[in-house]
Amino acid sequence: MSAASSQAQALQRIRADVRAMSAYHIQPSQGLLKMDTMENPFRLPDDLQKALGERLGALEINRYPGERLEVLKQMLKDYAGAPAGSAVLLGNGSDEIITLLALATAQPSAAGRATMLAPMPGFVMYPLSAQLQGLDFVGVPLTADFDLDVPAMQAAIAEHKPAITYIAYPNNPTATLWPEDQVQAVIDAVAQIGGLVVMDEAYQPFASRSWISQMRAHPERNAHVLLMRTLSKFGLAGARLGYLIGPAAIVNELDKVRPPYNISVLNCETAIFALEQADLYAAQAQAIRAERQPLIDALRALDGVEKVWPSEANMVLLRVRDAGAAQAAMKQRGVLVKNVSAMHPLLANCLRLTVGTREENAQMLAALKESL
Repeated sequence: MSAASSQAQALQRIRADVRAMSAYHIQPSQGLLKMDTMENPFRLPDDLQKALGERLGALEINRYPGERLEVLKQMLKDYAGAPAGSAVLLGNGSDEIITLLALATAQPSAAGRATMLAPMPGFVMYPLSAQLQGLDFVGVPLTADFDLDVPAMQAAIAEHKPAITYIAYPNNPTATLWPEDQVQAVIDAVAQIGGLVVMDEAYQPFASRSWISQMRAHPERNAHVLLMRTLSKFGLAGARLGYLIGPAAIVNELDKVRPPYNISVLNCETAIFALEQADLYAAQAQAIRAERQPLIDALRALDGVEKVWPSEANMVLLRVRDAGAAQAAMKQRGVLVKNVSAMHPLLANCLRLTVGTREENAQMLAALKESL
């Protein structure tokens, strides 16, 4: 048998739906202003960067991760203000936690496969994790202005009885923070069918409120709610550290499907170091929030920008006449942004822009103006 034939036969062992997928594409960014992935634009000050390097250099990387993970979990609980009786699950970014949630709940029933549900457009990892772990996915469309369609959500929950319902708070890519009473109505609907709700607060540093306050104030109505966050938007996108907070009885079961040693000693210690500098990172988030509304106002004043939506995250969603052409033209001018048009019909001709420093935003605005 030839090598080509042998390889072709081996490829048939890979699932057909996986072979039909496209791998996640990361745009090359060398020499370009990177405004497509909502990263914190601020580096650590030189003295703290040096201190972090010395601490990481002293670690015993010949040993598996150990007790420092428990230190990190407690620091995360304290930082988030977790309710009494909570436990923490750590993940290699929130992406891994989404995978673990799907893996843990992918049990068939008399009605068929388990179901995951979320308002759409939303984070692309929800339907992808459902597909890869063998759950059915139900996306409930938002309104044209990206508001939560509560009656549609309630009806879909009653019909499909999802094992997991995701609510991104704020939502990605729309940057929407839905009203508390609407979100609670969805959470209550999930309680009626005995499912889990995951509040995805990846962009919490830039939002005006967190669902953790409702979990503390109304524990009986949120006993089935898990709070998921990441330190990526906090300022550690390169360290890959996500975490899930929820009732210990639920989190401890989910922890059973977590790969052992999924968080390296380097990631763990970097996260501990960053939480020790929480005030510095809070000041960075405040600086980004301060630039958000001026950026929105400037975008609304540009000819060729058809609509700009409000934002409670470090991103802004806008609609232009031709998002593909605008994105390509901006790249030629040295600025990377995200064309989200293909993600959902409601996002036709929409671009998603990161909110950066004043200087970065000015460069991005200039490139957009020339590209419309």
